[in-house]
Amino acid sequence: MTTAADGTAGPAVRVRFLGDFELTVNGAPVQRWRAGKARGLFQYLVVHRGQMLTRDRLYASLWPGADAAAGSSLKVAAHALRRVLDAHPDRPGDSGIRLVYRDFGYVLHITGLWSDLDRFQELVRTGLRAAAAGDAPLARTRLRSAIGLYGGEFLRGESADWVVEQREYLRALALRALGVLRADAEAREDFVELIEVCKRTLEIDRHHEETYRALMAAHGRRDELACVRRWYELCVRRLRDELAVAPGPETRRLANTLIPIAARAAAPAPVSAVTGAPPATVRALRPAARRAGTPAGAPAWSPDARTTALARPVRRARPDNRAAAALARAADQATA
Repeated sequence: MTTAADGTAGPAVRVRFLGDFELTVNGAPVQRWRAGKARGLFQYLVVHRGQMLTRDRLYASLWPGADAAAGSSLKVAAHALRRVLDAHPDRPGDSGIRLVYRDFGYVLHITGLWSDLDRFQELVRTGLRAAAAGDAPLARTRLRSAIGLYGGEFLRGESADWVVEQREYLRALALRALGVLRADAEAREDFVELIEVCKRTLEIDRHHEETYRALMAAHGRRDELACVRRWYELCVRRLRDELAVAPGPETRRLANTLIPIAARAAAPAPVSAVTGAPPATVRALRPAARRAGTPAGAPAWSPDARTTALARPVRRARPDNRAAAALARAADQATA
């Protein structure tokens, strides 16, 4: 088949569902729909093309709560769809699209269709099969291509129940593909790709706790301990603020294993160059029980005590001129 736009062989109808919806027929984008539900009807029919869809099913999916017996809304949308896409059942246009009414329902036929939805599912399935068979290079190639096609959630901005169901199914497929790619990158110790895969995962599911652990471990292997702390804090904050839950025990154990390393690597407290003792400010912040000369039974140190020590004004010592005066008198006597 040859497209009218550039004369090259290829599908006459191209549909993008992942992200913003886009329909191209013979190289020309379809942007104006004659009825409000014509586009939704086409989207639903493409996903279920080749199947006979009853009026009751179409009304339940596209006009929930409406009276299917009247049938006017469906008829108007179907008529508008035929006019927009030149999809007459007996005289299909160059696109090869036919919308046929049969046995109390409709069926859509399209010749030469390319859909990112179909291609994405095909790539994920072949990639997962290759991974199960132990063919890591083929699995890697297929799954990378699938994630490259996943430009966003299915029919972004739409909220019909059938759209949400399909969206969650495809989202789970994308996360499964990314999980295999993450495990592959970990096995190859390719930390650059591992971090990129994890970031892509969080774009799809910002609460994916296993991904936060993979990021923490990857940065820990690279001695990027500040990054470990930041990813853990981001995980804690998102789970707490958006889901009202805390990280699981496995995530907390990993954080307790990695983050104290950063604390132990911190520079020691400064030491006085004259006496070898910590500065007075550091001594004032020490717990009372650790200070020299603290009497037995003294109250334990508390944050309040630290605040008091910091707030207490510093008494400046007056200059002691007695030694200088004595030296001056001795000099006068020696010259007398």
